[in-house]
Amino acid sequence: MRKLLLASAISASLVGAVQASEHSGTYAFDKKDAHQFVTFKISHLGYSWLYGRFNDFDGQFVYDAENPENSSVEVTIDTSSVDSNHAERDKHLRSEDFLYVDEHAEATFKSTRIELDDDGNEADIIGDFTLRGVTKEITLEAELLGHGDDPWGGYRMGFEAETELKLADFGIPMDLGKASETVHIEISVEGIRQ
Repeated sequence: MRKLLLASAISASLVGAVQASEHSGTYAFDKKDAHQFVTFKISHLGYSWLYGRFNDFDGQFVYDAENPENSSVEVTIDTSSVDSNHAERDKHLRSEDFLYVDEHAEATFKSTRIELDDDGNEADIIGDFTLRGVTKEITLEAELLGHGDDPWGGYRMGFEAETELKLADFGIPMDLGKASETVHIEISVEGIRQ
């Protein structure tokens, strides 16, 4: 009986390891079908929120299911694709006062380490974020939303993450007042395993 229980435990462990490794791999962002978003909000005078997004960005993540802390993320954002639903404001956001897209056409993020919470579904993704030519370490608070087969024979995995950035930390010279020193960023991506 003891041998049977031991064999069952070993078998269960092996099945668990195989299942865990089944969703390991490199995932490209689903840019084609637009199942990805980088959105932001910033206070307007402390009275309301101004919302916007970047329409063009790409990236990938490598997910190691057996050792998730060894996973990694890379993202590249076309800063000229900023969209706040107001053409004149977007023109200003692209100027030297803010994103200065003529000189800095891209913003990038590359993870350097990942710190997991106890249940493994949430993590701090720490990495180098470059905006306007300035690179700073930031932390993305990320959550695994789910993973599994898709209807087209592929395998997908989705994450959501958020962070806050101080405009002055990235050399943005425009002073919008005390209430608007920080911008809130939210990222939602669905990756397709390659």
